Amino acid sequence: MKEIALEFIKIINDNGFKAYIVGGYVRDYLMNLESNDIDVTTSATPKEIKKIFKNAKITKDSYGSVQVIYKNLPFEVTTFREESSYFDNRHPSSIKYIDDLETDLKRRDFTINAICMDKEGNIIDPLNGGADIKNKIIRTINESNKSFQDDALRILRALRFSVTLNFKLAGDIVIAISKNKHLLKNISYERKKIELDKIFTSLNAKSGIELIKNLGLASALDLENLDRIKYYTDIVGIWSMINSKCYKFNKHEKELIKKVNIVYDLDNLNELVLYKYGLYVNILAGINKGLSKKEINEAYDKLPIKAKSDIQVTSLDICKLLNKNPDAFLNDIYNNLEIEILRGNLINKKEDILEYIKNNF
Repeated sequence: MKEIALEFIKIINDNGFKAYIVGGYVRDYLMNLESNDIDVTTSATPKEIKKIFKNAKITKDSYGSVQVIYKNLPFEVTTFREESSYFDNRHPSSIKYIDDLETDLKRRDFTINAICMDKEGNIIDPLNGGADIKNKIIRTINESNKSFQDDALRILRALRFSVTLNFKLAGDIVIAISKNKHLLKNISYERKKIELDKIFTSLNAKSGIELIKNLGLASALDLENLDRIKYYTDIVGIWSMINSKCYKFNKHEKELIKKVNIVYDLDNLNELVLYKYGLYVNILAGINKGLSKKEINEAYDKLPIKAKSDIQVTSLDICKLLNKNPDAFLNDIYNNLEIEILRGNLINKKEDILEYIKNNF
């Protein structure tokens, strides 16, 4: 990946423009971490990049950003720029293209994200982000209070980098978060969820949730049920416990969250509950109530049937026995068979089931 990235910026250089790899890829490279994101900063304008790479696409609301696919790798290419004052705690009122790398770097969020790599693979670090990587600390490039007022999403990004990289927040950042946390209300739930999902799926999710609580961000983020969370390794489980009405989820996620909240109030070792809602949903709810994954698994494994299709009699067998044509009565019989088999009142064998149906239906 590095070779392709260096080749990519060299093409821009060869067309008469400055270009550097910047941000997360360089940070992760210095930390020996894998990275899929490759951001490039350049003196070329979006139109000039489109002339060099015919498949380049200027993104909506891009502020000088262009997406390019080169040798099957995605590149986000952004023109050197200065930004005017921010108007909504998120976006600059206007931008101005410039020809100076260091000025462009100074508009960014954190020092660890303002390190560059040139076409030869040399590291360019005018803001000393490398030292902060070495010391495992998150620092804003500009005064932290103003940085968060300009773009309140940086509050969550600071948390995300702290959690995912296991870095400490600089003292001034902690103070600035306390002063400006209310500004998170001005950020869209979609953007906040992207950052929260990265925190919740981190290996340090537990620390991330504790950090959100300790910094007093729960209310500003509409995460009022954080104390319910005891299970930190599944994002659906975490969102199920939070059960916020503000954040958007896809149809599958909504259904899972709904089921987890239903079974949270039920006995997750009960055979009927395990059968109806399944192992995964009961594990998500049960662990957050103090049950172990092992005991829920063991209870589920003991179920004589896991699905209606496991019942050892067919609809044809039932219709033949009762001398009836298929109809809604079959659902009633199968529902009854499920309960009786699960409760251990009926053995799941064809002859036993047919005898039971004969005597009861």
